[in-house]
Amino acid sequence: MVDTTGEQDLRAENFEKIVKGFALQEFKMKQLVMESSSNAWIETYYRETATELTGGLGSAVKGIPRLANFPYGEPSWTKVQSYIEKYGMEGVVSWEDAMTDNVDVIARTLLRISRAVAYAVDSQIYTALLGAAGNTVAVVAGFEWNSAVIANRDPIQNILDAKKELYVDNFNPDQNGFLVVNPAEYAYLLGNAKITNSPTFKSADVITNGVVGQICGLKIIVSNVVTTDTGTLVVIAKECGTWKAAAPLSVHTIPDDGVKYTIRAFEMGVCQVQTPNAICSITNTAS
Repeated sequence: MVDTTGEQDLRAENFEKIVKGFALQEFKMKQLVMESSSNAWIETYYRETATELTGGLGSAVKGIPRLANFPYGEPSWTKVQSYIEKYGMEGVVSWEDAMTDNVDVIARTLLRISRAVAYAVDSQIYTALLGAAGNTVAVVAGFEWNSAVIANRDPIQNILDAKKELYVDNFNPDQNGFLVVNPAEYAYLLGNAKITNSPTFKSADVITNGVVGQICGLKIIVSNVVTTDTGTLVVIAKECGTWKAAAPLSVHTIPDDGVKYTIRAFEMGVCQVQTPNAICSITNTAS
């Protein structure tokens, strides 16, 4: 079609090379575990039995008679092995696209490829913590955080029950404790009337300023890797487990002059949950 002066097809168009329209997720699970390096393919540790030692039937620790033998006790351990796993992804951008596209395809591919690897690591750490959780609090049916009966919603008590389980196992969730939720449970929690109507909860500040803070003495982590309804966690950070890193996250741009650019990201490691009783899961939070 032939265009004349003033027609739309002749008007200059400016393309912004920054892609917009979606929010990139933050990755947060590594703050829940210790991080240490590894130079082996198999990582082995011994998990000590958490049950307190007793003297056994008829041979109690308390009340030893005069001249009687002491009750016998010994700790026990379970050998646990984990295999290092490699996480990686790569993308290819043609030389022509890198030179001429309206979008900065190199920068965007670098970002998205590296975040894909970081997301997979985040997800694996969470899955390991959830799968090994030594304690569980199950919300009673009909009393979920989004129950149709508003009076039945009591997430605060469920969180306190989870903290209780950790205290029973001689852990202190008030020291470096985290509440790990997905966006749905986060909304149910902060929208609960017992929180919004009470000035005693520190989370009241969360509602007014939009910053994720604390509740019941626990720092709040909100992440999409957390499974809805079954995967809310109360975790004592650094004590629950370790990320054994054989290779940290690395991102590389590999040029093939005049042909293409290969963008590659990779990381190697494994999450070990040495202390399962430092974790409590809260299940059945949503109906």
